[in-house]
This record gives sequence, structure tokens and C-alpha cells, in this order.
Amino acid sequence: MIEIKNLYKSYNGNPVLNNMNLTINRNEILVILGRSGVGKSVLLKHIIGIEQPDSGSVFINNVNITTLKAPKIYEVVQNMGMLFQNAALFDSMNIEQNTGFYLSHNKDPLTKKFLTKEEKKERVVSALKMVDLENDLKKMPSDLSGGMKKRAALARMIAYRPDILLYDEPTTGLDPITSQHINELIVKIQNELRGTSIIVTHDIHSAWFIADRLALHRDGRIAFIDTPNNFIEIDDPEIAYLKKSLTCYPRGRTEGEKNV
Repeated sequence: MIEIKNLYKSYNGNPVLNNMNLTINRNEILVILGRSGVGKSVLLKHIIGIEQPDSGSVFINNVNITTLKAPKIYEVVQNMGMLFQNAALFDSMNIEQNTGFYLSHNKDPLTKKFLTKEEKKERVVSALKMVDLENDLKKMPSDLSGGMKKRAALARMIAYRPDILLYDEPTTGLDPITSQHINELIVKIQNELRGTSIIVTHDIHSAWFIADRLALHRDGRIAFIDTPNNFIEIDDPEIAYLKKSLTCYPRGRTEGEKNV
């Protein structure tokens, strides 16, 4: 479980996270909606320990990572994975090398041992199969479309099977068909890894398809949070606008469905 308590972060005197409080349940997909530039990505960076707050706390499985120094933070967050908005693939490595990068330099989070060459290959191929890129191992990032880059970044994240998965605007810049493919992959990965997923986005269609709970990030805080059907009926102008933009209601799972 992840608990965020009174988290405050400002840049040049401008608060981005303003005494935010949020609890993220184990094994759920929480989607945090918000306009561009409100600090959704900043929140993810605090959860994974890349940034430190001005004040407040982030608890990961009851450990307050805001009190830890870098080596100790890594011990707590090593079971996390993050999909960056721009995919952040290594340009000089092919897709197989990108996917296996973490396992080439770190012990497996579960066994606490380095994988053999054969074990790493098997894990890499398995991850690429999940995202339909098993035939593209030797391609370079420059050879891939935007959607393929996102899928390759997903494979790199899931290769070491993290417990907590963070997604920063996973469908930004993609066409509707490719976006839906990414949405379906997020649900597929959630069911496969049985982890906890946190997605920040401004895409209500993606959010509606994948979320167990929806939250609205506004003015540096979580203004509302609820299950999708309850969330979309909240009497608020911003949510009313989001509801209006939903021309249909394609839910990936029924309300309250748990991952098994």
C-alpha cells in the first residue's frame, strides 16, 4: 500500500503539490486525471523517490521514503517500474538490450540474485511477447513508431516484474487505435503481474477503460476520488466536462472487479 501524507512541493515559490493526501490500495489500478502542467508527473517522481518533497511523507509498504537517503530509498523502491511519457529508450541499444537493461545491471527483485544469460533471455522474450514485439528484438528505437516505442518501454518495465507500476501519460501523442491497444496492455499487465498500478493522464477515455478508481488532481491536491461510476456523477464543472466528452462508456472491466 502507498500512503501520501501532507505532501508539499513548490518550484520557485509556486506550489505544485499542496499538502496532498492520498492512499493507493494494493492491487488496484488508480488513474489520476488532471490538466497538463498541474503536477501529476511530479507526484509520480515523489512516489518512486526521484524527487524529495519540501515537506510531508510518502509511505511505501509502511516505510517513509522521505526520511531515507538515496541507497536506502533504492532498497524500498526497487520493486517499482515506471513508464515515462516519452518512453525514454536508450537510442544506442536495440529493443532486446533495452528490455533486458535492468536485469543486466541488477539482481532480480524476487530472487535477489543475478539471472543467468539464459534466464535473462527468457524473461526478455516473455516481456516482448506480452506487448507483441517478440519479432522486433534487433530493431533500434529509431526504427519504431510511437506506439511501438511505448510498447517497448512497457516490456522493459515488466521484464523484472515489479510490484508497483507507474505510468506517466501512457497514451499521449498516440492515435485512438494505438491508444486503445496501450490501454488493453495496461489491463493485461495488471492481471499478469497482480501488482499496483498508478496512471496519470488527461485522457478520460483511457482512464474510463482501465481504472478501478479515478481521482482528480487539482490545485495541488486530490479534489475527488471514487470508483468510475460514482466519480463521473460528481457535481463538479470539470468532471461534468469530462463526462460530456465520453461519447461512449467502454469499460475494460465491470465495476469493482478485482484482479485475480
